[in-house]
Amino acid sequence: MNTKDLSTINTNKTRIKLDNIINNNMNKLKQINSSTIKLNNLTYKGYSIGNIPKTFAFIYDENKETAGITEWFNHKGLTYVRL
Repeated sequence: MNTKDLSTINTNKTRIKLDNIINNNMNKLKQINSSTIKLNNLTYKGYSIGNIPKTFAFIYDENKETAGITEWFNHKGLTYVRL
């Protein structure tokens, strides 16, 4: 086997790996307005650090029986919470 055959094999393996990444792991992100996005058909609202809701990172209150926001992600300076 010569070096030309080896480079073709390595290139094909790389191409297959990249195709799997692109086809299986790409998330759809759509900007609705300046603070709202859709990610994989789920709507998220973005908050700046000074405007985060009171229930942020709040798990559970036994007295009031209310649940808080326990899941979020950060993107481009905003903290996004699912609506």
